Amino acid sequence: MRGHPRPVNAYISQWRLDLTASAHSARHVRRIVRSLLREWELPELSDAAELGVTELVANVVRHVPDRRCVVLVLRLESGVRVEVADGASGLPCPVPESDGEAECGRGLALLDAVVGKWGVGPRSGGGKTVWFECVKP
Repeated sequence: MRGHPRPVNAYISQWRLDLTASAHSARHVRRIVRSLLREWELPELSDAAELGVTELVANVVRHVPDRRCVVLVLRLESGVRVEVADGASGLPCPVPESDGEAECGRGLALLDAVVGKWGVGPRSGGGKTVWFECVKP
């Protein structure tokens, strides 16, 4: 995990979706993120943001029993922040670099490689929020 949480009031625009994730949800959310970034004139961040949101929504499908989550996309002055919050208390565990045979956790290593910073924090009311930021080059 890298970086530090950003106060939510530091954004310019936002988009929010409450959903019960299914096998196809990541694809739909990815398309929405691509559209938002185009509208916000940030298409250069699309590849990293789409990959990141795909991983986080897929993790909800895999690891959150009720599959309920909130996706929040925030337009920042310097780029975009994506948050995926759920009610599960278990924290994501990145695979140690030395474990090339691990079955899960690789997505967080990929996320770490393509976004500016990411992290996880507690969600008010229980659960957690996993977030990442992509900034303009």
